[in-house]
Amino acid sequence: METILLVVHVIAALGIIGLVLLQHGKGADMGAAFGGGASGSVFGATGSANFLSRATAILATVFFLTSMGLTWFYAHKGTSKGVMTTPPASTAPAKGPAADVPVPSPDKPAADADSKTKDIPK
Repeated sequence: METILLVVHVIAALGIIGLVLLQHGKGADMGAAFGGGASGSVFGATGSANFLSRATAILATVFFLTSMGLTWFYAHKGTSKGVMTTPPASTAPAKGPAADVPVPSPDKPAADADSKTKDIPK
């Protein structure tokens, strides 16, 4: 169901892009009034503007509804594959460079500071 909703969402987005690019600006109506050739089109002088604006409104509604549906699906999903998810806390000891560092035990005395400085050449 989620995949179908995602496909409809992408198709609606591409349809909105196409319909917006096909529509004329507000200044294009003046050219049709003086014989710009738009009056002989399939939809008539104003028919195409009404059809394209209605189709854009319908696709915008479909896009909005699919956006809300996808949001609901992802919000109620049990496991998430997103980048922003935090991994579960592990009880196993850490592996890597930090695991190799010896931890001093409290019952052993600390090494003598003079013994460390004797080995350093001057």
